[in-house]
Amino acid sequence: MEKKSSALIAGIISVLMIVVIAVVNGASGGYEFAGTFWALVPPLVAILLALITKEAYSALFIGLLLGAVMSSSVSFTGTLNMITVEGLSEAVAGNAGILIFLVILGIIVALINQSGASRAFGAWASRSIKTKVGAALATFVLGVLIFIDDYFNCLTVGSVMSPITDSKKMSRAKLAYLIDATAAPVCMIAPISSWAAAVSGCVTSEKYSGIELFVRAIPYNFYSILTFVFIITLTLLKFDYGKMKAFEDRAEATGDLGIMRLSEDEEYKLKEEGPITPGKGKFIDLIIPVIILIVFCVWGLLFNGFSAIEEGGFIEAFSSTDAYVGLPWGSILALVVVIVYMLARRIVTFNEAMECVPKGFCAMVPAITILTLATALKNLTNILGAKEFVGNAMASAQGLQWALPAIVFVVACLVSFATGTSWGTFGILIPIVSAIFPETSSLFFVGISACLAGAVCGDHCSPISDTTIMSSAGAHCNHINHVETQLPYAISVACISFVCYIAAGLFDKAGITWLSLPVGAILTVAFLYFMKKRTSKA
Repeated sequence: MEKKSSALIAGIISVLMIVVIAVVNGASGGYEFAGTFWALVPPLVAILLALITKEAYSALFIGLLLGAVMSSSVSFTGTLNMITVEGLSEAVAGNAGILIFLVILGIIVALINQSGASRAFGAWASRSIKTKVGAALATFVLGVLIFIDDYFNCLTVGSVMSPITDSKKMSRAKLAYLIDATAAPVCMIAPISSWAAAVSGCVTSEKYSGIELFVRAIPYNFYSILTFVFIITLTLLKFDYGKMKAFEDRAEATGDLGIMRLSEDEEYKLKEEGPITPGKGKFIDLIIPVIILIVFCVWGLLFNGFSAIEEGGFIEAFSSTDAYVGLPWGSILALVVVIVYMLARRIVTFNEAMECVPKGFCAMVPAITILTLATALKNLTNILGAKEFVGNAMASAQGLQWALPAIVFVVACLVSFATGTSWGTFGILIPIVSAIFPETSSLFFVGISACLAGAVCGDHCSPISDTTIMSSAGAHCNHINHVETQLPYAISVACISFVCYIAAGLFDKAGITWLSLPVGAILTVAFLYFMKKRTSKA
């Protein structure tokens, strides 16, 4: 009944939005939506509907439909063209490399499960990791160690750690949060990552190279760093708050971990039953495929980077690499080597290995569908001129130098939340921030960091973000449950980060901008102590 009413609300809202757009367009004789606030309306409607209906597919499609109606100036044939050509076709073509990467990761995970290695790893972890705190910290550490790429991080950490977290009765919503909170944040402060390469490509500084600017901005990336402080403190204090607490309490009391369901009656099984002779696969048979995957993906990124430059070293190659090419290269080679390894070890047969191909693909279908719809929506948002609107809004705030880092952070959060993309957000804002702050000022680095931190924060919160989608997929958690449970945590860190950027602007005059980060760490720990006392009294 609740789902029916939510769907009815979604339908009513979408119809009303289309009627309003049509009326506005007709009354104005062809109103121009591009470069105005209207450019952000389709993704905002998609986010609102996703939160109302607890379902992402229809919400994203309705947002895509609104974007198509607006970008075609309410033309029927134009709307169809925008949805199919500019939206979905471009999304599939643009994300082809990542879609291949996702499918191959799904196949490798299916192979590991088929071999029985996941079960062996879970048994080892149950003996070695005794508490839920240990499981959470192990998940966090693994997430930090896989800093090459956020997609790779999300799916690898989820598949490796889920047997351990399940054995300690950690809900899949909490696992998804731990994955999401280490994926993008660690990539945004790791100089050797696909994110560092993307940021470097957006920089147009005359004084600094892209990678140098990225490195010098790391100490002021308050959201990413304070997220790590938040996770460690929250884990050690052994409590949760908001909707996450309800999921954790239910998991502890009933054993219901909230694993994503395919239907009302059938629970989606992340862990396969394994081969007929269970126990063939050992703990090492999970570790070696993961190492193979990491090694070949790093090779793929570096090889692609070196191919793009005439001269230079390791850093220059990473700055020039294309993750959409390097990751598929590496993962394809890794898949071949993993299959050969498992056949040589005789822990799977050739037929069992081939059966894992459709299994891996099917496991990734929900993530691929949401990612395609979200990217199509982002494409239409770009066509509507979100960049121009944000640029004009930012230019009007140049007079408040001390408050500009905080303003940049908030704007980046809102743009990233609405569009579901970190890369698109800092691609829009970095040139604007570079023009606002003089390169001789220390606030130049703070401003760049505020842009990057805000992009990560909005991406972390947004239900249409690809990283959020991948985190749900990696943990096999209902996507909307993941969004709703992590929002209070992400917003808490965002508020503290905002205070830090205000402090950085004020401290700059005294030459103690560096003091902002310790202040933020103290505020984060103090906030969590306060929340624990408040939660225990409730």
